[in-house]
Amino acid sequence: MNHYVYVLFSKKDSRLYIGYSLNLKKRIRKHNNGEVKSTRDRRPLFLIYYEVFCLKEDAMNREKYLKSGYGHEQLKSILKNFFVKLKK
Repeated sequence: MNHYVYVLFSKKDSRLYIGYSLNLKKRIRKHNNGEVKSTRDRRPLFLIYYEVFCLKEDAMNREKYLKSGYGHEQLKSILKNFFVKLKK
């Protein structure tokens, strides 16, 4: 079974949302249908990055890290071209 850690970009407020799911497609659909309280008012949302893990514990640790200050810095580095194009 795969465990996903994902990053969504809100077109409304240009902020990121980091989450975890067993079913990535279904979870993104729920976000964009307004079924997730934390992102309901931030739609539309676009998947810009995800990682796949075999173990839930590894995915949960990665999600927690990406939500930290160091994790945000790493995401900015990984997705630097996305953010450069976004500013244009």
